[in-house]
Amino acid sequence: MQERRSSPESAELSPELVQKGKTRLEAEIRLIESWLAQLDGTRPDNTEMLAARKNYGDMLQSRRDLLQSLQRHRS
Repeated sequence: MQERRSSPESAELSPELVQKGKTRLEAEIRLIESWLAQLDGTRPDNTEMLAARKNYGDMLQSRRDLLQSLQRHRS
């Protein structure tokens, strides 16, 4: 038997769930931005810090993309 799933575009999200998601993502974005600000004070030739900066930058972009997607689901 095949399981049927609705596509993400047609999925209905409750306004409460959307608001909780937005709040959570906004908090995570602020946290990652603070981590990146702390890394700005490190030596630019430190390879571990460069790798961390790249990873945090990717995480930040991912959270911003998710937040933008949730903002399209306004009730």
